[in-house]
Amino acid sequence: MNGLIGRKVGMTNIFDQDGINVACTVVEAGPCIVTQIKSEESDGYDAIQLGFGEAKTKNTSKAQQGHLQKAKTGPKRKIVEFRDFDIVEKQLGEIIKVDEVFEEGDFVNAIGTSKGKGFQGVVKRHGFAGVNDATHGQHNRQRAPGSIGAASYPARVFKGMRMAGRTGGNRVKIKNLRIVRILPDRNLILVKGAIPGHKGSFIVLEK
Repeated sequence: MNGLIGRKVGMTNIFDQDGINVACTVVEAGPCIVTQIKSEESDGYDAIQLGFGEAKTKNTSKAQQGHLQKAKTGPKRKIVEFRDFDIVEKQLGEIIKVDEVFEEGDFVNAIGTSKGKGFQGVVKRHGFAGVNDATHGQHNRQRAPGSIGAASYPARVFKGMRMAGRTGGNRVKIKNLRIVRILPDRNLILVKGAIPGHKGSFIVLEK
């Protein structure tokens, strides 16, 4: 599976070739450097490891520094492995750019970490409707979860019960997003629709 590591820049809108206004997410995809090449003979599977974003040496472990020195590159903020990468002519330490992997009109999967929303109730977290009725003795129950289980039997709350709790901050994959435009000179790729994560967060695009 081909792919690149990128950084979410923000959102914009452009007009496509049919004159329709399309909301797009702008991703700075690459350039990524090949930090490791895995093969069936040595590792048991074929894969390519890419690095993206400069990091400080003091924030990088000695093991990772030695690993990246083999590719003759410095510390990286994000390292991701792609299995069965089609671009096999790339060697260790070479650069992969956005126009080498993607084309306009391709459909990609976007992987990111969703925005954290803190501790939330069941209406925002799970879409509960609440009681919705302020009459007939109801008091401050519009956003309450309601009953969560039986009393005497089973005398407990089952695991997985949808309740209030921490929301967001999860790994999310959005599938089949169409690439609207590629700006190779600026390493930018415009993807139709929204991608999880805040501005500046790392995004993995898979083809």
